[in-house]
This record gives sequence, C-alpha cells and structure tokens, in this order.
Amino acid sequence: MENTRTTSSFRDPSGYVFVEDGNIKRVIKPVYFSQYKSLTESCFYDTLFEKKYLILHKTVQENQNQIIIEAQKIPFVTYPYEWSFLQYKHAALLTLKIQKLSLQNNFTLKDASAFNITFHEGKPVFIDTLSFDFYKENNPWLAYKQFIMHFLGPLVLAKYFGQEHLKMLSQNLDGLSLQKLSLLLPVKSYFSPTLLTNIHLLAKYDKKYESDKKTVNNNLSKASQIKLIDGLYDYILNLSVNEKTEWDHYYNQINYNDVAYQFKKEFVKDWFLSIKGKSLIDIGGNDGTFSRELKEQAELLIVADVDANAVEQNYRQVLKNKEKNILPLVADVLNPVANYGFNNAERFSFVDRVKAQNLDACLALAVIHHITLSGNIPFSFSAQFFSKMASNLLIEFPTRTDSWVQFLLDSKREFSGHFDFYNEENFEKEYTVYFEIIKKEKIESSERILYSLKTRNL
Repeated sequence: MENTRTTSSFRDPSGYVFVEDGNIKRVIKPVYFSQYKSLTESCFYDTLFEKKYLILHKTVQENQNQIIIEAQKIPFVTYPYEWSFLQYKHAALLTLKIQKLSLQNNFTLKDASAFNITFHEGKPVFIDTLSFDFYKENNPWLAYKQFIMHFLGPLVLAKYFGQEHLKMLSQNLDGLSLQKLSLLLPVKSYFSPTLLTNIHLLAKYDKKYESDKKTVNNNLSKASQIKLIDGLYDYILNLSVNEKTEWDHYYNQINYNDVAYQFKKEFVKDWFLSIKGKSLIDIGGNDGTFSRELKEQAELLIVADVDANAVEQNYRQVLKNKEKNILPLVADVLNPVANYGFNNAERFSFVDRVKAQNLDACLALAVIHHITLSGNIPFSFSAQFFSKMASNLLIEFPTRTDSWVQFLLDSKREFSGHFDFYNEENFEKEYTVYFEIIKKEKIESSERILYSLKTRNL
C-alpha cells in the first residue's frame, strides 16, 4: 500500500497530508484534537462544506495518537502565481468570507496563506482543513499580516503596475514583506485610507516592533475585527486593473477566415472523440474557445495561456456558464513554473503537475510558430516538452507562407536566415522522434496544417 507524505506538507505542527493509493489523506495530531472535534461537533465544517468554501473531507480513522481524514481529491492544484487578477481577487475575498464566518462562530483562521486556496469546479476553494483555531476574546487576527502579504499586496501592485506582479509569490513563498510593499507602492497610495492603514502604517509598526516581536494591535474586539474584514472586503471587491495585453481578444485578430475557423473546430471535436479523450490540457488556449468544443465529453479541461487577460476572459465565461470542468490558468510555455520551496519540493512545477495527471490529450493550436520563432526554441526541444503533456497531441503548424510566420520571420531581420529550418519537413523530422503521426490535414482556406500525433514508447 502506497503511503507517501507530500513534500509540501510540513509547516503545520497540527498535522500533515499524505497520499495513500491515490487518495488524499491528512494526519491530525493530538495537539489539534480539541479544535478538530469542536469544528466537527459544532457543524462548522458542515457549514463551510454547504457553502462550498472548504474542500470536503471525512474522518476515516481515529485513535488516541492520531485522527486520519480523507479529503475530496482535486484533479489539478493551481498556485497564486498562475491566477488571473479576477481569480486572485476571488481567492482573497473567499479568505475574508471564511474569516468573518469563523469569527461569527467563535473560530478564527490561524493562517491566511494564498496557497490555502486553489480552484476547483469553476471556483476558488479553501483546502487547508487545519487552518482553524479557537477565537479568544479581544485577541487580534494573527493571520492579518499574512493576508496583507499574500493577498492585498500583490493585488494592489497589480492594480498600479500590471498583472506580472501577481507572480511575485513564486519567489516569495512567505509573502511580500510589508516594508517592501510600502516602498514599492506609489505616493498616491498614501491617499487611500485602506492602503495607508493596512500597508503603510502596518509596515511602519511592524518594523518598529520587529526586534522584540511584540504584537502590533493588541486587544482588538471581535466587532472591530469584523469591521476590519468588511473594509478589506469592500476595497478588494472594487479593485480592478486596466492593462492591455498582447493576446487579449485574440480571436478578433486571427488571420484565417470563417471556413478555416469552423474546420478547425470540427477537427478538434472529431480528434478528441477518436481518441476517446476525457482529460486535456490546452497549451496557448487563450480564452478557451476551442477547449469549450469538448466540454460535453471531457471531465477536465486545463486551459493554459501566457496572457492574463485572456485567462481572465476564460474564467469569466466559466463563472457565467457555471462550467465545472474547465480550469483556466496563467502559464508561460517559454518559462513554465518551476519547483519552489524547501528542497525544491514544496510547490511543484507546471510540467510535473501535468505529468502526474496522465492526461489523455494536449491541444496546441496556433502556438508552435511563437515558440519556435519568438522563443528561439528548436523543434526537438518543443517536441520533448509536448511529449510530457499527454499521450495524444493535436498541434497546428503554420507553414512559412502563413502571414503570421512571415511577420515573425521579418522581425528577425539579419538573423532571419537562422530560421531556415522552420518548415514542414524539419518539423516532422524532429517531432517523429517523440511522436508518430496519426493524421495530417491542411486547414481549409489557410496556410496551416493540423497534426494528430501519439507519443512513442521511448
């Protein structure tokens, strides 16, 4: 029987997560027994389950040494640095909702890490069952500072300077320091009462008391805490970014006509049915237009794109249509998320998480020319990358006569000769090292080819 403690679960003395026969389980140690029993017996966990704020769990074993619970399995866990602005906002708002509800039931969140949230069935969900503690009268919210460092800080930096700043937690797993946040924000942020109080003044007091570790805000009543939470909630709810991105509204600027567009849609559907697919990752999937053609057949559709605005458009459609099997995320194929944290094993890489899913299919439409010509990635390298994504690949290859390819080649100026290798023959030569060609078909009314490929057993 497989029983493997996850390398990302070691910080909380209350317990840890392990995997047993593919099931996600958590050991609860005696130090947390009273909290767990109170949370269970008071039906507070049930309240969180009903609201779909907290991932479902059930007790499967209990003795004097430990309690073991089994949690609902989430197919693909995303991290804060893979969210669009709206996703990040919704994760922050969920955390505040949970803390307010906890206080109203005489509990509190003992930590407010953004890594306690992921996206499942179209919405954010809290996944750390042991993050709750007893509320003590007049004690401040001890996770307040962490909330600012993990949620408010990145969101405000994105508001002022762009969505790239939502990725800062990848290099700062413990959150952005208050002093750094205060220094980075523009002078006009001081005129916001919320930012003045929750970042600038908090950073000042945190620095003042840092040496002796005194608590900044002692004796804060429950009513005052709820007022603080409501203020943060209203401010974050109204936060927005106004940033134009390169592939925003991509399908308004495509260079093939309706005939080619519809042909591609039908080909994608027929291909997915032919491989009897149930799970797929769409690399460069933009707003999920083509993945949505498969939502009736698929159990899981991961749609990854480098453009945060395109991912946000996808997420808005997920919410609007109540789509539970589509997961939008921000991912840069040219620089996919790496392993981070202690032993490089606390937060897992994009590639490793995809490989662990054993997905049926990978879709890569209108992306190979950008990888090759914009990213200077040889065909052999991209073929190796795609072979890790899934056992079946549908990839679109724009030929040298395609207008986008011509534009990209022209942009290389005196180095354009280096890319003489970009042609159909070399593409097939390098990709057939990792794949066998199942089907090859030119897209009607275009200069592009669709390849249906299957991985070789190397």
